[in-house]
Amino acid sequence: MLWTLNLRQIRAAAATARLGRVSAAAQAISISQPAITQGIARIEAQLATPLFIRNPSGMEPTPAMALLAPRIEAALRHIASPRVTMAQVRALIALADAGTYPGASLATGLAQPTLHRAIADLATALRRPLVERRGRGIGFTDAGVRVVRNFRLARGELLAGLSEVASLNGHETGRIAVGAMPLARARLLPAAVTAFHRSHPDARITIAEGAFAELIEPLRDGEIDLMLGALRDPSPGADLIQTPLFEDRPLVIARAGHPLAAAAPDVETLARYQWILPPPGTPLRTLWQHLFDGQAIAPPPVPIECGSVITIRQLLLDSDFLTLLSPDQVAVELEAGWLTVIAAAPPDLARTIGMTVRADWCPTAMQAKFVKILKETALAPG
Repeated sequence: MLWTLNLRQIRAAAATARLGRVSAAAQAISISQPAITQGIARIEAQLATPLFIRNPSGMEPTPAMALLAPRIEAALRHIASPRVTMAQVRALIALADAGTYPGASLATGLAQPTLHRAIADLATALRRPLVERRGRGIGFTDAGVRVVRNFRLARGELLAGLSEVASLNGHETGRIAVGAMPLARARLLPAAVTAFHRSHPDARITIAEGAFAELIEPLRDGEIDLMLGALRDPSPGADLIQTPLFEDRPLVIARAGHPLAAAAPDVETLARYQWILPPPGTPLRTLWQHLFDGQAIAPPPVPIECGSVITIRQLLLDSDFLTLLSPDQVAVELEAGWLTVIAAAPPDLARTIGMTVRADWCPTAMQAKFVKILKETALAPG
């Protein structure tokens, strides 16, 4: 549905909703009144939904158009040029996703010459090069990278608008895309997804797993709607909003039968062992550093850096390594007696787990319901 829309026509529809009359919209965007009328009729046919109530005083938006209009306006702000066509938006995003013209052709079903022409016409319309040859492949210029991000955000706004219209008509078609860092995957996200699915069985939820560095750009691009995990201090940028959900107090974990298992060790004793930890710069690694800095003790060696709980668990089972993890992340292993708690970190060593979204993100009603459930889950005991 998305790619069959005509940007010129939806621009005209949004202008009509904003100004209340076809004649005013025609003057504002320099499109003839008959073209606007025909364009609105075509969109209504595509959506099988009336967008306006025609009356002598003008054009009154229906509830569907009231939902769709702000999404169109937001998308057009991202696209930022009346010369851009939907075919060009599709071609550029497809090329960015695939990385090659043959890959983009395979993904879209469009011939490679068609894609080449669309990208070339887009560069001409925007008056800047977007793609350049790099050896045998292609790459995006700095301007191209920015345009790709803007087009992806525009696509997200239009898909959200279409989803809201479908929901209004009794057809829930929306998608929630979540980026999950390791701790969020342990308890919070599974519990929230299960609760949400009970009330929205037709909603589609996609979960992208990864570290902060792997998820932050997809979040900014609009590929994911929200990111869950340890919050960053300082904030990663003014374009993002971080919302705390709960405080996590990590524990020192090792295999059952570890030499320190029943020793109640102090920090100096912990420093005599080797550790497995995530890379420097991550919140957990920073807390670990503070554990030793607070006692003026040189941090012990970290010969293995790893962010995968599954890998860390297996390494611990076969060695005397120590690690710092949330009990939620290894709850099954602790209950089974494979791993054990060696020590609790000092009370002041905690990390804030929360949600990060784009500052300009306007969730659909369904997405807002998921966020509400997510917050309720975070506050629930256990």
